[in-house]
Order: sequence, then structure tokens, then C-alpha cells
Amino acid sequence: MEKFTKITGIAAPMNMINIDTDQIIPKLHLRTIKRTGLGKVVFEELRFNTDGSEKPEFILNQEPYRKAQIIVAGDNFGCGSSREHAPWALLDFGIRCVISTSFADIFYNNCFKNGILPVTVSKKDLDALMADASDREHPELTVDLEKQEITRPNGPKVKFKVDEFRRECLLKGLDDIGLTMQKSAKIDAFEAKQRQDQPWLYR
Repeated sequence: MEKFTKITGIAAPMNMINIDTDQIIPKLHLRTIKRTGLGKVVFEELRFNTDGSEKPEFILNQEPYRKAQIIVAGDNFGCGSSREHAPWALLDFGIRCVISTSFADIFYNNCFKNGILPVTVSKKDLDALMADASDREHPELTVDLEKQEITRPNGPKVKFKVDEFRRECLLKGLDDIGLTMQKSAKIDAFEAKQRQDQPWLYR
């Protein structure tokens, strides 16, 4: 998993509440177990007409937001059904951070396991960040996970808090497999002893 320490990128304003996982990645695309290639269909029903043409009113179809790395969204982002494809699709598009006042629990947890930082802020701070992102001339934000703060183009920095264990995992780029592999020496030692004590298990 790619580390997340600090990014400076274009922030796309999505001033909508209850953006659910079916909007992020429609169920039609859940048949794959590959984590790549889903960026082209992220927000598919919001981004495209049935004939495949773009909907010009959708924010990610507009400049400069086509290259957004950050989303500033309304309350309850990632609600709906549980699907890890949602953060996969966001990440494949290029999104590394989502900022909102609240997230659905499963989506929130899945973000950390896939290298995306979900940042929870107050309604007042969200309104300020939404205004920053809506400024097409200067829509960049800097999100610093080490310092746990967001630097705005104009205005005071916004502080946020992340659970320390999740923060460390993102800073080091550790997903569940990475955490397990940190104990590879103990795993190897256990298997070597088990081969010696219970060799029939390895026949």
C-alpha cells in the first residue's frame, strides 16, 4: 500500500450529503477483484450519460477538477452497502483524501486499508474548505497527516485528529497484509517448529 504522509492537490467540492457507495461505484462493476481500472467508472452514473458521453455539470468533468486528489464532501460520505471497490475506484482515479463531517463506518475503515485518508472536520471548517475548493483559480489544499492539519490557500489551518494506530499504518503504508508481514520472522519460526513437531501436516 502506498504511504500517505503529505499531499498538495486539487480539491473537488462535492456539496452533497449521503454520497453512497453505489454512487461511487455502481454494483455492475463489483464482479472484478482487481483494484485497478475502476477509476474510469468511479461516480459513473453521475459522470456519464447512458450513451457514455460526459455530463458537463458534474464536478469531476470540469477543469481543473479532472485531476483532483482530494474530495470535500457533505455529511455521511460512503454510506450504503459495504463494498471495498468504492475506495479502490477512488484511489484508481487519483483520490488520496476525502474530507467530510462524517463517514459511514465500513467505508471509513476501508479507506485506511487502501491508502486513502478520510478526514473528519466540523461543519464550520467544512464550509470553509468547500469554499476554498470551489475557487477554480486556487483550489489546492495541503493535507499533512504527520501534523494532522490542512493548509488552505487563504485562511487559518484546519486541525484534525486520526486514531494513532490508523495514522501510523498510513504513514508507513501498512495494510492488513503488511501488518502481518511485519511478523514474518515469528511466522517462519513457528512453521519451522511445526514442521519438526508435526511433519505430517506438510505431506
